[in-house]
Amino acid sequence: MELRQLRYFVKVVEAGSISRAALDLDLVQSALSQQITRLESELSTRLLQRTPQGVTPTEAGVAFFREAQLTLRHAEQAVRSAQQSRLTGTVSVGLAPTTAAVLGLPLMQAMRERYPDVRLHMVESLSGHLSAMLNARQLDLTVLFDSPIRASQHLQTARRWSVLPLIEEDIFLIASRQTRTAKAPESLRMAQLAHEPLILPTGPHGLRSALNAAFARANVTPQVTLEIDSLAMLMDAVRAGLGGTLQPWAAVSRMAQEGDSLYMARITDHQVTRVNLLCGLSDDELSPAALATRVVMGDCVRALVQSGAWQGASISPLG
Repeated sequence: MELRQLRYFVKVVEAGSISRAALDLDLVQSALSQQITRLESELSTRLLQRTPQGVTPTEAGVAFFREAQLTLRHAEQAVRSAQQSRLTGTVSVGLAPTTAAVLGLPLMQAMRERYPDVRLHMVESLSGHLSAMLNARQLDLTVLFDSPIRASQHLQTARRWSVLPLIEEDIFLIASRQTRTAKAPESLRMAQLAHEPLILPTGPHGLRSALNAAFARANVTPQVTLEIDSLAMLMDAVRAGLGGTLQPWAAVSRMAQEGDSLYMARITDHQVTRVNLLCGLSDDELSPAALATRVVMGDCVRALVQSGAWQGASISPLG
């Protein structure tokens, strides 16, 4: 027995006619009549007396009508209670510029759809600043970066934070196409970057630390010509031909229309990837709204990767 069958029966008794009830319910009369017959079969009793003038409830039908009305009122009250208890609160989320370019809008849209009464406070900043803000409890959740090895160690040693692996991103050499020949390779190794003028973020930030380790493994001293802690300014310098940079695809995701003006070559060295970690305050410090937001963030990231919208990314094997 289903709630809709109870609604149908109550409407028929109130209308005194299956045809009038069908109009009110926007149903075909034969379909409504079939539902009433099925209900009577389930109860093994006649609920309605059919006459040329319409229908009237039998004695059993009157008793069932009263109980059906009560059941429907309880169901409506349950719906109201659930709606009045919707998740509320404010959640602070920090994203690095490259991550915000891909994840920011989908996250805001998903939260608006799933938890419309939760207010997001979105912060875009470099990963070093985001880490400090999380430590100062100015953020509830953030996405931080690390190398695969250090990320694994981080997951084992982190005590104050909740840390969940999200994805690994390939790293690309990105440069102005005007500085390249027509036959420039589509992939490179770190050893081939020994004489490449590079524009990179400074040391305290997650990507630079991972790149320094990769250069050390390749026995290469990078030729860093500029250090810029602003993604927009860094990419302006790259487009102007002042040097190349090493970044994930997300760094150019907001510049899809400029794809032909940029040269990109994937770095193929083992372990030269950027691991994205979903970090937050410990579970006992996160509010229900923040815990729900953490789930939505993970769902959004997986959906973006699986749909191909987050290029050069794969679900982290650390998960």
